[in-house]
Amino acid sequence: MNFTAQDIAEFLQGEVDGDGSVAVNNVSRIEEGKPGTLSFLANPKYEHHIYTTNSSIVLVNKDFKAAKEVKATLIRVEDAYQALAQLLEMYEQSKPQKVGIEEPSFVSKSATIGDKIYVGAFAYIGSNVKIGDNVKIYPHTYVGDNVIIGDNTILNSGVKVYENCKIGKDCIVHSGSVIGADGFGFAPSSANDYKKVPQVGNVILEDHVEIGANTCVDRATMGSTIIRKGVKLDNLIQVAHNVEIGENTVIASQTGIAGSSKVGEHCMFGGQVGIAGHLSIADEVKIAAQSGIGRNIKKKGEVLQGSPAFEFGPYQKSYVLFKNLPKMREQIMDLEKQVKKLEEEK
Repeated sequence: MNFTAQDIAEFLQGEVDGDGSVAVNNVSRIEEGKPGTLSFLANPKYEHHIYTTNSSIVLVNKDFKAAKEVKATLIRVEDAYQALAQLLEMYEQSKPQKVGIEEPSFVSKSATIGDKIYVGAFAYIGSNVKIGDNVKIYPHTYVGDNVIIGDNTILNSGVKVYENCKIGKDCIVHSGSVIGADGFGFAPSSANDYKKVPQVGNVILEDHVEIGANTCVDRATMGSTIIRKGVKLDNLIQVAHNVEIGENTVIASQTGIAGSSKVGEHCMFGGQVGIAGHLSIADEVKIAAQSGIGRNIKKKGEVLQGSPAFEFGPYQKSYVLFKNLPKMREQIMDLEKQVKKLEEEK
């Protein structure tokens, strides 16, 4: 389906700068733009591509000022990245939607299912499960007994949701993720081995949560492991038992959060961050990639880096020093030799 620049501008409440009749039927990256496609420019470091792109339409921020001629028609919006997200969401919703229960699959007779749901082949829906409207459960997915799934949620192929867990509305759980496996609870015994502590809690994912592929969220020992509204977790993340992650926090790949730690709202963690157990992290904290957190972070909005992590500014200054330590060591050794030589000459 073709859309003109004018059509798109009206949908986005933007302004056309150029030929409003030019049409597109696909999207492309600005550096790989092709005729008949739409691109966007949000990051200034990509600006040089807008002067050479072959894209027919480019979304730009309203305050964009071209340094030279641009061939493409521009659509000026408040936020080009957000506008692109709106368009892609509209495109996704325009695709044909799967509905119905495929065979072979198993849906317990005691399960309650809403309207317009999709259950793919080889999926398993356990006893007393409650599934809302417009839910999509793709093939080879397991939903254990007593699970509750809210409206419009998507469980992609191969997701495993253990018994008694709760998933809210408008959530997305990607392939290979495990929600509600046992927390890592073992008690040392007098025989120098470990006795398993039963994990009798559950996991709660509130509304608008997205869980990346192969991410694991463990059930609580008692009570709940809670992922609050709007949280976005990347692929390959480990969230241990009784952890709580505050609203709208985003966490990048390979981060691990140990048991019973509490993460605040609107936090941002880079990849491979490690957080020790039983800690508390304030709201709006930002932690750079590969950092290690071994203490409570009490200051709202603090930015941290390093392992063990400390304030971002001092870390950057310290890095300038310790990356030069080998050279400084050589200089010190040379000075020691000179001092020794002077002492011998006396």
